[in-house]
Amino acid sequence: MKIALVSEHASPLAVAGGVDSGGQNIYVANIARQLRRAGHQVDVFTRRDRALLPAISDMDGVRVVHVPAGPPMQMPKEALLPYMPEFADFLLGFCRRERRRYDVIHANFFMSGLAALKAKETLGIPLVMTFHALGKVRRLHQGADDGFPDERFSIEERLVREADAIIAECPQDELDLREHYAPDPKRIRIVPCGFDTSEFSPADRADCRAALGWPRDRFTVLQLGRIVPRKGIDNVVRALAILRTRMGIDAHLYVVGGNADIPNEIATPEIARLRGVAAGCGADADVTFVGRRGRAQLRNYYGAADVFVTTPWYEPFGITPIEAMACARPVVGADVGGIRYSVVDGQTGFLVPPRDPEALAERLARLAQDPELAERMGAAGLERAHEHFTWSGVAEQLEAVYGQLARVPAEPTSDARPAKRVRVSAARSAAQRA
Repeated sequence: MKIALVSEHASPLAVAGGVDSGGQNIYVANIARQLRRAGHQVDVFTRRDRALLPAISDMDGVRVVHVPAGPPMQMPKEALLPYMPEFADFLLGFCRRERRRYDVIHANFFMSGLAALKAKETLGIPLVMTFHALGKVRRLHQGADDGFPDERFSIEERLVREADAIIAECPQDELDLREHYAPDPKRIRIVPCGFDTSEFSPADRADCRAALGWPRDRFTVLQLGRIVPRKGIDNVVRALAILRTRMGIDAHLYVVGGNADIPNEIATPEIARLRGVAAGCGADADVTFVGRRGRAQLRNYYGAADVFVTTPWYEPFGITPIEAMACARPVVGADVGGIRYSVVDGQTGFLVPPRDPEALAERLARLAQDPELAERMGAAGLERAHEHFTWSGVAEQLEAVYGQLARVPAEPTSDARPAKRVRVSAARSAAQRA
C-alpha cells in the first residue's frame, strides 16, 4: 500500500521530551518505520517548524514532508489551528501531484484530521483517525488551563462522523469516545501504542548505575517524559518526601525530560515549580533533574532504576510505562486512561489514585522493602510488553485496518509469530540475568 501519515505538530524527527514532543512523535516514527519494513510506501506530513529544513527528509526509507503552513518556527500546538487550511491545501496538492494514489491517510491528532478531510472529500482517500487526546476529556481535567478553543469539540465531532475508521489506543479511550462523541461503534478499533525491541530490553542495574554515575545501593525512583503540570510529577516529589521522612527509606528521585539537555528553568518552567515543591517538603536534596535525553540513552535510565513511576492526572495512553516494562522494571502508575490498561495492578506493578502521594509512597515502600516482589513484577511486565505492545505487532494491526479500507489484504510474514515467541523467551532470560 501507499500510506500517508499526517502529524501536524509532532514530527517523527523531533527529540521526545519537550512540551509538545512526546508520545505522538514516537508513535508516528515507529509506525512509519515498521510499515516501511513491511514493504509499504510511507510518507509522513508534518508542519515545517524550522526555516532551514529541506522540503523532504529521509527517515529510514520513509519520506518526511515538511509542510509550509504558518511561520517556519517552533510554536505551541495550541497556536496552530489557524494554519490548518494552509496545511490542508498543501496536502491536497501534494496528493494530486503524486503519480501513484495514496491507498489510505492516517491522521494523528484532531488538527491533522481536519487537514486530511480535504483530501478525503476531494480524492476519496479513506481516512483513519487517531486522536491521541480528546478535547472534551482534556477540558474536563485542565479546565481554564486548556489552551485550545471550543472549536476543537466540533472538529472532533465531525471527524468521528466522517472518518472511515477510528483508532482507540486503549479501552478507556474507546469509552471516552463513546461517552462524549457518540461514534458508530463498528468503525472503532482498539490498537495500542508500543515499544521498539531494539531500543528497550533488560540490562544489569549495577552496570547502568555505574554508566550514569548513580549511587550503587540507594533505592532509586525514575520519572521520565514530558515535564508539564498534568504529568503529576509534583505528586511523585511529595511521595518521595513521605518515603524518606516517615518511612525511613533512603530513596532518590531522578526526573528525565524537559526542553534542554541541561535542566533549565527558563526552557522548562515547570522545573522551577517542582523545585519549589521539593524544597517545601524537604526533599530538594533527594530529587535530581537530569534534563532531556536522546532515545539511545533511555535504556540505561530505565535499567538503572528500581521502579518507574508515572502519576498523571489523565493519560490517553502513555508510552513510558511500556518502555519501563520492556526493561523489566516494575511500574507504579496512576489509575487513569491507558496506564490502567498497560499496568496490571499487583502483577506488573501497582495502580494508585492520581494526586495521592500517601498511596504512592505506600506502594513504593512495598517495593523497596521486598526486592523479590519488584523483580517478579518486572519479569511479568517484560512478558506483557512483548505479548501485547511491540511496535511490530501494533503495525500489523494497523496494516489490517488499512487493508480493509483500501481493499488490500494484509499478509503478515509467515515467521512473524514464531519470531515474537523467541523474543519473549530471550527477553525473559535476560530479565533473570539482570
